[in-house]
Amino acid sequence: MDNSFNHYILGVFVSLFLAVLLFTKKGKSTADLILGIWLLMIGFHIWMFSGFINNQIDKYPHLLGISLIMPFLHGPLLFYYIVALTKPQDLNFKLFFTHAALPVIILFLDLPFFMLESKEKIFVFKNSGKGFENAVLISHILLTISGLIYLFLNFKLLNEHKKRVLAQFSNQENINLNWLRILIYMMAVIWIFIIFSESDPWIFSLSSIYVVVLGYFGINQVGIFTNKSLALESVNNSEVIEDIEPTEEKKKYAKSGLTEDVAISLHENLKSLMQEKQLFKEAELTLVELANNLNVHPNYLSQVINEKEGINFYDYINGLRVEEFKRLLLLPENQKYTIIALAYECGFNSKSAFNRIFKKHTNLSPTEYMKEQGIKNIKDL
Repeated sequence: MDNSFNHYILGVFVSLFLAVLLFTKKGKSTADLILGIWLLMIGFHIWMFSGFINNQIDKYPHLLGISLIMPFLHGPLLFYYIVALTKPQDLNFKLFFTHAALPVIILFLDLPFFMLESKEKIFVFKNSGKGFENAVLISHILLTISGLIYLFLNFKLLNEHKKRVLAQFSNQENINLNWLRILIYMMAVIWIFIIFSESDPWIFSLSSIYVVVLGYFGINQVGIFTNKSLALESVNNSEVIEDIEPTEEKKKYAKSGLTEDVAISLHENLKSLMQEKQLFKEAELTLVELANNLNVHPNYLSQVINEKEGINFYDYINGLRVEEFKRLLLLPENQKYTIIALAYECGFNSKSAFNRIFKKHTNLSPTEYMKEQGIKNIKDL
């Protein structure tokens, strides 16, 4: 057994292990089931290829046809998983039917191959599709198009999800899907090899690495292989208006029932509330909670923040936190504290988030800002 076979088997084992974790997970969601099914399929696909390169395919000729369809299932399954995570309300029969159309087309295209005897299937498979050159060419073209389309759709879903998070939450440390974005980038690399190199050993080696990375991020990300993320569910179940670009503002709110006078009054109430109660210091503050304090519908509050402040809820709250941090730095009694202690006091919930947000709002790191202001006694810890 050579080393290449060993790493293929590692990919199969990790795929099956992660699938079992998902299927036995307490309180599993639809997203968990979809990811589990996809992992099983990845493992099965890698196992089939590992058998082929080790001359074991003669024992399983009836499985050869399945390997022709499987590449067309990975894109839809990853897409279904991201939809289930970000917009579960969109999961319906119509969506499944639409994205299952291409695999069904490939199934009919490959029917002549399915009808062959076992020995004929093995001959065709080992001779690069001899006798089925046109079907192979059409399949490759469709697979290329499919891969590009699903990469676009998946990134679009993640960007839309990020906008919803920024419109409703004052921090996103526990509810962002950046780990999934990394997995899509890796999937893009695999697709590049599929399109340009057509080197199966490279493609399946990368697939084995892919499931290991997926497992790493999955185990480290709250809610994937353990309990469900309640914060993520609250994003999906909310009816709050999504964050928008400034150029889309008038069009988005054209049918809103919020008059200009009411909007101005609400904006003044918002500023007064923030000044008096400093609710931005609550690390887990959400748009809904802030709207409840103002006795207004979250949609209207979201509209006011977008129109009057020109930014989303996330940037609005964190901008107030940055300004509060800058104020606290100047107070002599605070020189006994560290930078991160003051940051937590202002509502930030991690050092990395604080540093990133502070630099976004000031174009300086906290230490650079203190140096510019001549503040020397506060420790950078």
